[in-house]
Amino acid sequence: MTLVLDASVFFAEVPLEGPMATTPSVVGELADLHAKCRFEVLLATGLSVREPRREDLARVDEAAVRTGDAGVLSVTDREILALALELSAVLVTDDFAVQNVAHRLGIETRSIRQRQARPIRWRYRCSGCGRYWREPGDCRVCGAPVRRKLK
Repeated sequence: MTLVLDASVFFAEVPLEGPMATTPSVVGELADLHAKCRFEVLLATGLSVREPRREDLARVDEAAVRTGDAGVLSVTDREILALALELSAVLVTDDFAVQNVAHRLGIETRSIRQRQARPIRWRYRCSGCGRYWREPGDCRVCGAPVRRKLK
């Protein structure tokens, strides 16, 4: 089974075997020497670095809207999800929002150091009047901030 690696994998010393892939944006997040060295070692043992397909990015965006995680996913998060979707791979990440969207898309996930996230659905509630909305922003009734809240 192919593994798609999030940036957090490169900061941890976890054993990895089999085919692996990641995205150029993940590589761009590797700032310290240890992570860059780990990347070079994995690259030498067969790690592939590739861009995800546009159609898979669109599927990720749709799923993120449905789970309520669209506002917290970075470009890198979206790309690793899309790559895992394209390759029918296991996604290795500790990011709970990424895991939540992955569950929605049917992507298997593996945690590195954190516990596995359980699938959740977010709602958006006005911090002023308490009304529920479909997306974050400002309340159309009272103008107070609309915040993300567990369903």
